[in-house]
Amino acid sequence: MVEELVILSGKGGTGKTSLAASFAVMGEREWILADCDVDAPNLQYLLEPTIEEQHPFSSSAIARIDKDRCDECGLCRTHCRFDSIDSTFEVDDVGCEGCGLCSYVCPRSAIAMQPRLSGYWFRSQTRGGIMLHAQLGFGEGNSGKLVARVKEEARQIAQASPLPRVLVDGPPGVGCPVIAALSGATAALLVAEPSISALGDLERIAEVCAHFQVPAGICINRFDAQPVYSDHIASLAKRLALPILGRIPYDEQFTWALLEGRTIVEGDTNRAGKAVRALWQETVTTLL
Repeated sequence: MVEELVILSGKGGTGKTSLAASFAVMGEREWILADCDVDAPNLQYLLEPTIEEQHPFSSSAIARIDKDRCDECGLCRTHCRFDSIDSTFEVDDVGCEGCGLCSYVCPRSAIAMQPRLSGYWFRSQTRGGIMLHAQLGFGEGNSGKLVARVKEEARQIAQASPLPRVLVDGPPGVGCPVIAALSGATAALLVAEPSISALGDLERIAEVCAHFQVPAGICINRFDAQPVYSDHIASLAKRLALPILGRIPYDEQFTWALLEGRTIVEGDTNRAGKAVRALWQETVTTLL
């Protein structure tokens, strides 16, 4: 049985990735890491992975026209709702949605649907341990499928490990990529910041966790930046019956650590670093 902790936020910019990197370092290489924010992966900038494996990923198809068989009857152009076939019967790779209608209506069977390269996923070594991560191509969709692939690879490696544990840096929001990251998880840590927008986002992501019956706890980052909204988050946590596992103070050392390519728990002891260490211990004790 793989223990899987997913760090989510409901919105971007809450410090989720900084916490994930810190947890990875404190995990002492006992956790398999999965960066599931495939649209904008940032964990790599803090953990500096050395890529060991690179694999292509395809989540959709693209039309290809065989010019030797095509008699340019124009049926494909007429039926294409995305205007992705030009007057020379070349397919626009960006415009083609891979629906396959052109292939269906072609009387000469001159159009084939071929896998489209959507991005890559990687297995790397970091100072926090093995990391699975990915990069979706520009303009590509279906990132939920790529998240699921990254998680599946991480789970397989974890199952062969002495301590089968996976730490997931999840994507922002509450959509398909988040659901893929949360699927099958043991627990979720929800990172919130004291702001108006964070309250609604926190409640939405908590509802997603509840729907999938994933136990969750809350961390308030930069809690002393706006104490009034921190109190609102505490009230919301009480109403949702979710524990507050930690409160991290605002600390400029976070910024300096980022500029130096390290996590807040590496280097000199500081207020935020102590709070993150306490959060990690409380999260493992309470949720796992």
